[in-house]
Amino acid sequence: MDHSSYWRNLPSLDALRAVLASERTGSFSRAADDLDITHGAVSRRVAAVEQWAGMPLFERHGRGVRLTTQGQHLVRLLQQGLDTIGSGGAEWRESKLPEAIRVSVLPSFARLCLLPNLAVLEGSPPDLRIDLDLDHRFVPLDEIDVAIRYGRGPWKDGSATALFEERLFPVASPGIAADLGDCFSVDNLLALPLIHDAYPDAWRLWLAEHGCRYHLRPQDRCFPDYDLGLQAAAAGSGVALMREPYGASFLNCGSLERLGGHTVVSPLHFWVVTGFGARRRGVQSFTARLLELARSGRLTLPSMKGGA
Repeated sequence: MDHSSYWRNLPSLDALRAVLASERTGSFSRAADDLDITHGAVSRRVAAVEQWAGMPLFERHGRGVRLTTQGQHLVRLLQQGLDTIGSGGAEWRESKLPEAIRVSVLPSFARLCLLPNLAVLEGSPPDLRIDLDLDHRFVPLDEIDVAIRYGRGPWKDGSATALFEERLFPVASPGIAADLGDCFSVDNLLALPLIHDAYPDAWRLWLAEHGCRYHLRPQDRCFPDYDLGLQAAAAGSGVALMREPYGASFLNCGSLERLGGHTVVSPLHFWVVTGFGARRRGVQSFTARLLELARSGRLTLPSMKGGA
């Protein structure tokens, strides 16, 4: 059946709106005020719909109008049709919105790695919206979509992939590095405050390679986040341990300088962890982009000045 002539003969949307406004207000005059048109325009538009329907839609009474029985039936159909169009449009718009991905992550990793690369991770044009859950604890995977955890791994509650290997060596501000000059030694190092974050095992591991047993000393400084420790070292508060490539942007911009040449590989890693089983498209896209950035070296070496 050819519906082309039928669609061409349908009343205009403005005419249908005039019918609905008249039903809602009970008056052509009030409908005109509501639509910001004249009383005559409302009358003409209602008449056009009545001509199309082949029946009167309103009966006049006193200073207003009310729907006829046929008019009530038509208005119900109009309202149902507009509701269907409205809900369908809302679903279509919703489907076009970026998919929200909730990521649990250490604050330092968010500042050093995720925020500088947020545009890449969210896509161009954006198809993801990354909501960060900053926490030092291991958030259960049933509370979030993706966890970025630091440790030995793997974890029993999800599938984990290591992001990059960490190489440890001491760093300090240019001023401290100049004072040490070519006389760098472990004894000279231990004469200065050692700076570490919530994972002091890194210093223990590095010093053990030099035959030293390390215990936290009163002069040493502990910060809750890794990048805060690097900032303290850049300000001349002591010597920090670089976990290259994590935090290497401090070296790139000259805020910190390497001390000595000995490097120790850390047994700890950052891991991207997701739940077992089927994963949402957005989770798959986020983890794939994160791993690609890590493998290319761009995750930990963002093109920006400063490390934090």
